Amino acid sequence: MSHETRQQTGNQMKAIVVTDQAAGAVGMRLLERPEPAAAINDVIVEVHASGYVPTEVEWSSTWTDRAGRERSPSIIGHELAGVVTALGYGTTGLSLGQRVFGISDWHRDGTLAEYVAVEARNLAPLPGDVDFPVGASLPISGLTAWQGLFVHGRLQAGQTLLAHGAAGAVGTMVTQLAREAGAYVIGTGRAADRQKALDFGSHEFLDLDNGTLEDIGAVDLVFDVIGGDIQKRSASLIRAGGTLVTVTGLADARPTDGLAVDFVVESIPAQLTEIAQRVRDGRLRTNIGNVSTLDDAIAALNPTERRKGKTIITVRS
Repeated sequence: MSHETRQQTGNQMKAIVVTDQAAGAVGMRLLERPEPAAAINDVIVEVHASGYVPTEVEWSSTWTDRAGRERSPSIIGHELAGVVTALGYGTTGLSLGQRVFGISDWHRDGTLAEYVAVEARNLAPLPGDVDFPVGASLPISGLTAWQGLFVHGRLQAGQTLLAHGAAGAVGTMVTQLAREAGAYVIGTGRAADRQKALDFGSHEFLDLDNGTLEDIGAVDLVFDVIGGDIQKRSASLIRAGGTLVTVTGLADARPTDGLAVDFVVESIPAQLTEIAQRVRDGRLRTNIGNVSTLDDAIAALNPTERRKGKTIITVRS
């Protein structure tokens, strides 16, 4: 039976849904939801693995559509790797049965589900030798790192980078890509993160709880995933002409003689392809912490201990 026919029969699928903004991540439920239909320029992807960003339940796009209308119950998750099972009208560039990965639209139902409707322009082919959990771990972390370093930060060989949260899902990508580009990388984090940050390529590591940020000296680029006071203090370290790049919103302090850029990651297939190629040839390692199934996802997405890397939910084995 074709996927289009299954949709017409009103088939249901399993998905992780949030309905109560005040409850946050604790309000997640595994529910039956209608399978999505493909709009113009969409594809339907049979999800094999999905990634999740812990702050999603705080995003306005989780609760409203692009016009600002409430859209709960909302299926969460925005990273995916899977197989195309249906094409919307006018969709080009992808084909039925193709392995793909990427970021789903922020304002639409997400990827912690058996099927998701995604604009084709947000997806790239997933090479056959990259497995689905790895594919699902790459889009947000990898593209955030790529765009922050090269698009917004204009990182050059020989420059010095201060990478906050260097042992995290984004930070480990930042470190590896920057080091490959010829930068000198100073990673930060908690004391327990030191070895992991060094293993992923930081040249030096500063324990933010016990070290002094100002002792680092001047840097060309700060990649900030923490915000607040750490971001403000980091701004004063930036050399003339340097850049502070953040994904947390800009604090009051800016570099005296440099740029400050706050950005939201975009799904750009050409960049996804660059990232996948680096994984294939061993230049880039992903940072996966916990891998769980859709049935056990709620516990995995509400951990009692500190996360040690990216949480991946396998929807199909």
